Amino acid sequence: MSLPRLAALAASLTLSTLALAAPTQYPLTLENCGATLTFTHAPTKAVTIGQAGTEMLYELGLGDRLVGTSLWFNNVLPRFKAQNDKVERLADNEPSFEAVIGKRPELVAVQLEWMVGKQGVVGTREQFHDLKIPTYILPSDCEGKDNLVGADGTRLEPFRIETIYKSIEQLAQIFDVQDRGDALVTDLKARLSAAIANVRQNKANDVSALFWFSSSDLASDPFVAGRKGIPDFMLNSLGMRNIVQSDEEWPTVGWETIAKANPSILVIARMDRRRFPADDYLKKIEFLKTDPVTRNMDAVKHDRIVIIDAEGMQAGLRLFTGFEELADAANRFNAAK
Repeated sequence: MSLPRLAALAASLTLSTLALAAPTQYPLTLENCGATLTFTHAPTKAVTIGQAGTEMLYELGLGDRLVGTSLWFNNVLPRFKAQNDKVERLADNEPSFEAVIGKRPELVAVQLEWMVGKQGVVGTREQFHDLKIPTYILPSDCEGKDNLVGADGTRLEPFRIETIYKSIEQLAQIFDVQDRGDALVTDLKARLSAAIANVRQNKANDVSALFWFSSSDLASDPFVAGRKGIPDFMLNSLGMRNIVQSDEEWPTVGWETIAKANPSILVIARMDRRRFPADDYLKKIEFLKTDPVTRNMDAVKHDRIVIIDAEGMQAGLRLFTGFEELADAANRFNAAK
């Protein structure tokens, strides 16, 4: 959604809603993932570690505040390309601590706690806070989740979509653009409701699915979505069942186990990152159709494979596009039965 559209949506909000979007009163104090953050003014320079936070700030019209980005799975959305071209990419994957602080940011927005956290590969929050640089972690990656258990953390509670809305609202509050945040959240809620309503009209019984993100090697066990994470929320909301029973965010599960469960639908991540061969969705499809274990699964034989951007499986704006794409695919598959 473009900034002009955000402005139009903000203008259409009721007076009572606009009354809630009062200007930020500084100093602003927020509780964020176990840390207390205080802002004396709207940050003038920010660095993002994670594409979800980057695109949230772009959508809120805050691209001119960004001085560095990192951790990209997909190319930036076309509507943000002109702005993104003006911002230094510190790293395709994780940046160094020195690269981040070298930009002298007044905020570091972090998508994943394993990047900046107790065992952060970039650094700990304390390292940044000791330099008077606040770190804001997207609540979707810390609320109801233990990031010290499992490679990508373990969900203690099912992912809640409200944590994405909270991220948008709090970032909007930090930067004093609450009207834009309110308009964006209103739009996202409407899109989610519409997609759910559309599928419920055509719902099929006992549809199971598997989300395949990537693999360290095509011959290795794949990284798949656990039962309480973001993809599981997508499936449950659309009346589908995840075959994976692990509470880890992205556990590895053997193909023999997956084939035995025989999911109705396979959802695979499309990404522009090339850290692993399986990052390429075309290689995923080739593997599925040629491997002696996977090629006999119903989803492969009947071409019930859904391709979604990797960021569409993450807690950001693209989740809603991924959700809509999954809903459309579910309707197509239901109609074909």
